Amino acid sequence: MKILGIDFTSRPGRGKPLACLECELANGTLETRALWKWTSFGEFEAALTQPGPWIAGIDFPFGQSRKFIRNIGWPESWAGYVDLVAEMTREQFRQIMIEYRANRPAGDKEHKRVTEKVGGAFSAQKIERPPVGLMFFEGAPRLRRAAVTIPGMQRGDSGRTVIEAFPSVVARRFIARRSYKHDARSEQTRQRRMAREELLAGILGKELQAAYDLQIQLKNLDSAIFAEDATGDSLDALCCAIQAAWAWQNRHRNFGIPEDFDPTEGWIVDPGTVLPKFTCRRIEY
Repeated sequence: MKILGIDFTSRPGRGKPLACLECELANGTLETRALWKWTSFGEFEAALTQPGPWIAGIDFPFGQSRKFIRNIGWPESWAGYVDLVAEMTREQFRQIMIEYRANRPAGDKEHKRVTEKVGGAFSAQKIERPPVGLMFFEGAPRLRRAAVTIPGMQRGDSGRTVIEAFPSVVARRFIARRSYKHDARSEQTRQRRMAREELLAGILGKELQAAYDLQIQLKNLDSAIFAEDATGDSLDALCCAIQAAWAWQNRHRNFGIPEDFDPTEGWIVDPGTVLPKFTCRRIEY
């Protein structure tokens, strides 16, 4: 099975491209095949429309919290409010987020989806440091237009499946909350390089195999590619591919998505986000 891990950004370019790692999954082994750096959304859109079968794990929030959606009066379906967002300009979306936050009391300005609370992620409303809200703005409408299948959220082409990934969930298994990446050169320290090396060693070891039921083999790519990329984009793409591969291996259990999943919000797919109280079942659209 073809597996894609995509590290997303809200404004791709030469300085900050989208990173896409292509892998092949067979008999529990995930082999890396190629790493691309895309400087435009056009390349991302083209990849989404490539014939399947494939599954991609993409690192951006696919949805917004139900609380925010209800408070602001958006349609209470994922397709409904994503189509609404698709009609906005980037600046219009930014202003909506800024104005909403300005009128809220302290501690209640940016709401988290259930999956963000479970996975330790930022609110999808956040538009700076990091601008994950803008990543949602740029990414979710493109998933709608590409007519991919998003388990439990969008019934599209069954050969092209996309799940929401979050590399930090993988990274914390091996290096806890130590920082391993930074876009600014002045912050690309030896300590972060060591953290990347430790994370990569963990990914290639037995602990990952136990948690994800996967063995990772770096084929056609040297391990230095992942350790030396101080932005962490290449390593994050690998983590996304791991989560997509785990989801594919759990496709008969609705890709590992828990029973209490809210299809309006979306879900970060990883064994670490399936809490003991949750069970997995096939979700109807």
